[in-house]
Amino acid sequence: MILPKALKYSDTIGIYSPSSPVTHTSPKRFERAKLYLQKKGFHILEGSLTGQYDYYRSGSIKDRAEELNELIRNPNVSCIMSTIGGMNSNSLLPYIDYASFQKNSKIMIGYSDATALLLGIYAKTGIPTFYGPALVPSFGEFEPFVDCTYKYFADTLLTDQHLPYDINQPLFWSDEFINWEEKTKEKDLRPNNWISVIGGKATGRIIGGNLNTIQGIWGSPYMPHIQEGDILFIEDSSKDAATIERSFSLLKINGVFDKVSGIILGKHEQFDDCGTNRNPYEILLEVLQNQKLPFLADFDCCHTHPMITLPIGIQVEMDATNKTIQIIEQWKIYLYYLYYLYYLYYLYYLYYLYYLYYLYYLQL
Repeated sequence: MILPKALKYSDTIGIYSPSSPVTHTSPKRFERAKLYLQKKGFHILEGSLTGQYDYYRSGSIKDRAEELNELIRNPNVSCIMSTIGGMNSNSLLPYIDYASFQKNSKIMIGYSDATALLLGIYAKTGIPTFYGPALVPSFGEFEPFVDCTYKYFADTLLTDQHLPYDINQPLFWSDEFINWEEKTKEKDLRPNNWISVIGGKATGRIIGGNLNTIQGIWGSPYMPHIQEGDILFIEDSSKDAATIERSFSLLKINGVFDKVSGIILGKHEQFDDCGTNRNPYEILLEVLQNQKLPFLADFDCCHTHPMITLPIGIQVEMDATNKTIQIIEQWKIYLYYLYYLYYLYYLYYLYYLYYLYYLYYLQL
């Protein structure tokens, strides 16, 4: 498996807008988000559609694909981060330069509608991508949520973590929707509690993302094949009970729950229960019927704040009974590890020269 290089301070983060034109519609939050990461020591390279507006999107399909490809091909870019989601990232999938991404792997991160690109790149290259913060909604957020989101981002992408790596539960969360551009009031800090819906342990490759977006690539070459033993991670936002029952049932009738070994369901931002007083996990439990899979709900890798950064395509172990998740496979390469490989190669090269020299004089 090819792994992306770990991020480091002073690296360049390239930003792009694969769908909604948020850099145009929310300029103050956009600038605040950029400044936040710049103060952390990163350089921000704005994609070619920054500030552009084409009604519901940032540009044409061709222009949006080229904006992303420019960042993929740029050797100075270490991380590619979406500015936000939207509805139309799947339009780009036939036009992405997957070969260049495979030759020059880098961290690809985002969430929501960017799921189409994260899964598409993983399906085409086998390189893990990251379900995590998008620039404007995540790093344009106010304290204390933005600082907590950044800690997960840094712990996952910058810090040298030993395996197994425990993903710890945030102490608080919120899905309040208030003024995006300016801070007019403090959000409530709601106590956090992941929910053990069905107990048990599971180990497998974690795969998934935003469920509504997954439906837009289902059955295509850009949707990774669900394998036996996978752990399914799904989340959604601003949907109602009828919509998510349909979405969960799509997975059911396609045999997904017959293959996976566990389920992780993210919190649902601004969920409309249609008067039923039911939570999303209760609806999924009904769809599952008698299938007893380890099932953990209200995970914080979703549209709520703060947000955990989660590698896609990597082995994890979940314990739904004790509400724990551990990453058990390396998901990035550190520079010192590359230097070590170069050093071994150099020693091998010297040994090879010595061997040739020895053979030459042996024949004299």
